[in-house]
Amino acid sequence: MEILQQGTMSMFPGMDLTKMDPPTLTLLGAACCVMLSMHFTVQLVSQHLFYWKNPKEQKAILIIVLMPPLYAITSFAGLLDIKGSKTFFTCLESVKECYEALVIAKFLALMYSYLNISISRNIVPDEIKGRVLHHSFPVSLFLASLWQPRNVRLEHKTLKLLKYWTWQFVVVRPVCSILIVALQLLGLYPSWVSWTFTIILNFSVSMALYALVIFYHLFAKELAPHKPLAKFLCIKGIVFFSFWQGCALDVLAGVGVIQSHHFWLDVEHIQEAIQNVLIILEMVIFSVLQQYAYHVAPYSGADKAKFEKKNE
Repeated sequence: MEILQQGTMSMFPGMDLTKMDPPTLTLLGAACCVMLSMHFTVQLVSQHLFYWKNPKEQKAILIIVLMPPLYAITSFAGLLDIKGSKTFFTCLESVKECYEALVIAKFLALMYSYLNISISRNIVPDEIKGRVLHHSFPVSLFLASLWQPRNVRLEHKTLKLLKYWTWQFVVVRPVCSILIVALQLLGLYPSWVSWTFTIILNFSVSMALYALVIFYHLFAKELAPHKPLAKFLCIKGIVFFSFWQGCALDVLAGVGVIQSHHFWLDVEHIQEAIQNVLIILEMVIFSVLQQYAYHVAPYSGADKAKFEKKNE
């Protein structure tokens, strides 16, 4: 906190932070974090644009790396109007989550590009055809209940199924967002409807992420030079923290751990403010991690030069 305060004072000279009220201080710190997220992302984007060698791959990368600043900006907008309507906050969340669906689709397209496989044809190269796909718990239990084999051989239909498991979230997320906003505007959004949508979306995103994990395990050897695990963890980390910390805050508010006398807002708005502040802080971390996961070295020639030097 002291480091953040010193950094804020250096960015805004002449301001006495000790005399600021908590809401203003929170907004100031959040604004600094948003600018940091944007700084790291713009730096990475500019590097890719400078070394624009593979548009097919780098277009997908640019869409993916814009995720942290978009999350940070929308969360900051929520902080600025923290006492706005519930529908306003739902719209902000929908923007983030619909973009999240786009990012997942683009990540899968990036993996297909690395493997030089057509995402529309799903043609499995002969040298990797027949690899065993191992389903993990609880999917293996579900397959057993349907009398389906736990281990499946990689073929055209298998690859196509994994793609559909991922892309279903790209459809489900926007449709649910539109329905949620419409129902709130009509005043037809009781708590049981909210939890129904939460369960549907949780199942949908879990299926999409599971399909990506299976895809990674199938092609781990071919994808190894591209460091796909680091790339995937950046996306999964953003999705994981945004969703599950929101659920945790719902529970904490429900059992009375989060109370209004701890802050300057009522419980409902405290919960939303904490969620927004946490997301803004986390996006700084993820924008830094993306500097490594999606670095420009494969396109600038740095990786090639490093490999040649290593083999001299």
